[in-house]
Amino acid sequence: MSYIAKLNLKTVQRTVQKDPVLARREKLMAGIDEQQRVVEAAMRGETYKVRSSKRVRNEAGERVAVENERLVRAWYFEQDGGWYVQCKYGARPLRLSDKGNAVFVSKLDAVAAVLDALKLAAMSGELDAALAGALERK
Repeated sequence: MSYIAKLNLKTVQRTVQKDPVLARREKLMAGIDEQQRVVEAAMRGETYKVRSSKRVRNEAGERVAVENERLVRAWYFEQDGGWYVQCKYGARPLRLSDKGNAVFVSKLDAVAAVLDALKLAAMSGELDAALAGALERK
C-alpha cells in the first residue's frame, strides 16, 4: 500500500494578497523605527550600526556564518543653524506637503519628536499620497 494514498490530497492555488498600500506603510514605519534608533545613538555620541549574518563558503568549502556590520544613513542633517529631517522611502525623500520635503528643528533632541509625528502620520495614512508619488518614475 502506498503512503501517499493514505493522505488527503487536494489541488489548491495559494492566494497571499497583501494590500500594497499597507505594505508600503509598514515598510515606512519600520524605517522610521530604525531612524529613531539612529537618533538615540547620535544623542549618546555613538554611531548606529546594523548587524547581519549570512552564510558563505570558506577556503575548505564549508558553509560558515559571517557577521557583517553596516552603517545606517540618517534621514536628518545639520544645516542653517539647525537640523533638517526628511522622511525617505528607500533612497527617495517624500514630499510631505506643497511647502517642502523636510522639517526644520533647532536642536537634535527635537528630531525624535519629528520622527514620532511622521510615524503617526504614516499610521493614519496621511503619507499614502507621498508614498505613491515616490514610486512614480521620473
